[in-house]
Amino acid sequence: MSANMFDILMVIALGALAGTGMGLLMGFFAKKQKGEWSAMNRKEQTFTIALVIVFCGICIAGLAYYSLV
Repeated sequence: MSANMFDILMVIALGALAGTGMGLLMGFFAKKQKGEWSAMNRKEQTFTIALVIVFCGICIAGLAYYSLV
């Protein structure tokens, strides 16, 4: 494996960006997301945060496997 620091940081940045977008879209399609953060109750906010974290992890892992291995 010959990955330099730029490659690793790029995988993290792109994975976080794609995961955030996917998590927010999934929250919207699951009808757990509203237009404003303050319009959601605590359960919907927690669900949205969990979706974003899970999808960020999946995207980072997928990009790392594809580009760094």
